[in-house]
Amino acid sequence: MKSKKGIELWKKAKKIIPGGNQLLSKRAEMFLPDQWPAYYSKAKGIEVWDLDGNKYLDFTNMAVGACILGYADPDVNKAVKKVVDGGSVSTLNPPEEVELAEMLCRLHPWAEMARYARTGGEAMVVAVRIARAASGKDKVAFCGYHGWHDWYLSANLAKDKNLDGHLLAGLEPRGVPRGLQGTALPFTYNHPEELEKIMSENKDIGVIVLEPLRHQEPQNNFLQKVRKIADQKKAVLVFDEISIGWRVNGRGVHMNYNVYPDIAVFGKTISNGYPMAAIIGRKKVMDAAQQTFISSSYWTERIGPVASLATLKKIKEKKVPAHIKRIGKMIGDGWIKLADKHNLRIKIDGPEALITFSFDYDAENQLLRTIFIQEMLKRGFLAGGSVYVSLAHTDSSVKKYLEAVDKVFALLKKGLEENNLRKILKGPIAHSGFQRLT
Repeated sequence: MKSKKGIELWKKAKKIIPGGNQLLSKRAEMFLPDQWPAYYSKAKGIEVWDLDGNKYLDFTNMAVGACILGYADPDVNKAVKKVVDGGSVSTLNPPEEVELAEMLCRLHPWAEMARYARTGGEAMVVAVRIARAASGKDKVAFCGYHGWHDWYLSANLAKDKNLDGHLLAGLEPRGVPRGLQGTALPFTYNHPEELEKIMSENKDIGVIVLEPLRHQEPQNNFLQKVRKIADQKKAVLVFDEISIGWRVNGRGVHMNYNVYPDIAVFGKTISNGYPMAAIIGRKKVMDAAQQTFISSSYWTERIGPVASLATLKKIKEKKVPAHIKRIGKMIGDGWIKLADKHNLRIKIDGPEALITFSFDYDAENQLLRTIFIQEMLKRGFLAGGSVYVSLAHTDSSVKKYLEAVDKVFALLKKGLEENNLRKILKGPIAHSGFQRLT
């Protein structure tokens, strides 16, 4: 695999676009500095072509979790193309947004109303605004990652400016008004005692936000305890399901635990690659949206709702959660088997839909991960530590992937034994991401 055009374009992009692109998780430096192809010309299923015509199989995060059915799904595309030809926006509203609201509330009987946005980050802003308006309180207690907006990044504002960024490593709060310091307070997943302490010390917390599931299962009735704390303190409970939603059971994962929030937020997977996000909730909470100002022109376009309806229908018809659970388990079991074969230390995190592995060599972990990406790329795979499994991942593609992993694991073990890992890597080590508290 020789990729030149994408690498050169990335160098150019960084000169005229701050950071090079619009999403931290897609920057070339997060994968393989100076070697990552960076741009695509075509994507279909799990196949991705770069600007030089090289074809890769995508065993990373499928557009950072956006494509649960695979790239350019024909059924979703067909629905969208019909809308494009008929007009994607007008002075009047698209009827599909009513149909989608009914579907979302039917899948989540505790919810009675829905609002829409077009990205997960802005949908979380809408959810927090509604929750604050409903509770009448300003402060937010949160767990996990919830986007780039001021309400969230304010958690990284310290009394001493030199300590800014110390709570959520990797997320800089520059540009966030210092007056927001102390308005967003983080707690750790599966540690309800941290939330209890925060609530007891801050009487003006009106919102509790968390991802109900990321890579850890809730332990000791964690979600039930959070729900109870929210009720006792009269706080609005918001579940962020932007990443996990639809993957586990074809609806919100919280339904598996019989714990119901006041608001739930969905994005990414809901529309298989087309911009769309939904905020659903109890009527008594959602009605507060009318007592504040939440409005945007492109939240009324037609493509998002139509893509969502087509996506959610196909998720049900094709029993996608069962498929991705089986494929994810196959990948995870394959990693474990190959790590044992080559005597490599790795850690596995679930759920199967977001199956993830990491090396267990302390200071060498990021170097090992970068070499893994480099060597998998040579063999025709976009790969990293996580695989966001899609309907388009098949038994045969997993077999090819694991055959490549086998060879790369053998190379890594040899490099560890001979203490020459740095010689194997042809460029800089990949940058690290940010801390999640989940």
